[in-house]
Amino acid sequence: MSHAIQAEGLVKHFGETKALDGVDLEVPFGKVVGVLGPNGAGKTTAVRILATLLRPDAGRATVGGYDVVRDPVRVRGLIGLTGQYASVDEDLSGTENLVLIGKLLNLSRADARARATELLERFELTDAAKRPIRTYSGGMRRRLDLAASLVGRPAVLYLDEPTTGLDPHARNEVWAVVRSLVADGATVLLTTQYLEEADQLADRITVFDHGHVVADGRADELKRRVGGQTLQVRPTSLSDLDEVDRILAELTGVRPVRDNATGLLTAPVSDPVLLSTLVRRLDSAGITSDELALRLPSLDEVFLALTGHTAEEPKPERELEGSRS
Repeated sequence: MSHAIQAEGLVKHFGETKALDGVDLEVPFGKVVGVLGPNGAGKTTAVRILATLLRPDAGRATVGGYDVVRDPVRVRGLIGLTGQYASVDEDLSGTENLVLIGKLLNLSRADARARATELLERFELTDAAKRPIRTYSGGMRRRLDLAASLVGRPAVLYLDEPTTGLDPHARNEVWAVVRSLVADGATVLLTTQYLEEADQLADRITVFDHGHVVADGRADELKRRVGGQTLQVRPTSLSDLDEVDRILAELTGVRPVRDNATGLLTAPVSDPVLLSTLVRRLDSAGITSDELALRLPSLDEVFLALTGHTAEEPKPERELEGSRS
């Protein structure tokens, strides 16, 4: 068995809404697989099926070799789940929340307290251990929520949009926690509509749209699939913009995208050697630049190319209700 999670042909309806329409998904042991898609794409529905919280209308899925429909109790013994919003009790302290979860998992009180202490230290929450959760920052709550999902030492962790609503600093804190979990051998299924998050954390990415898988592969594979690289140049002086525009068009054979306000010019290229050629042409013309780079497409550009819309484009309300049901 090479994969912690395997799903084939998953289908799920909510009334007339088809939240999943034949989804295949594989997550290798010890890896992070990111599932990208806008609200209503079917990400959360897939996670709920894999967590045994929903039954699929068709298809099959296994976690750790156990079927999510026939062996739900065994599946639940393997997994931890952190949803989009913190599920901890705001009136209890950090320690009390974790001890409560430990006792619900049939740990003795002594073992539950020991596990709580261990997790609070790991997630750098020891100083706040006795404070009510309502006094925690957003990032602290999410770290505690992650800690809560690990009390039972799950082999597989589902993170369903774990950084929704967090500021960049808090999001980076959560990313650091996820990296440490994977370094310790955890398998993670991460759903997100933040493309940078998938780019930072995922070993492999599966793109959902309208209940379908529209692409699957490593981030760099998906970027190359969209086509080539992008050459960016920003001349130091805006007075050189026209000349740089002309040189870039001559070298690439296409009219560059031009931002007159920032002075940035971008053009797709298929031959990375053009970068050194451009440097020589600019030098010959006596033109200096503040920015000169060759990059792969961003995941935002990949998603737009694959689906025809951005990853955060809202879906019709009826579809959103279906995905949450």
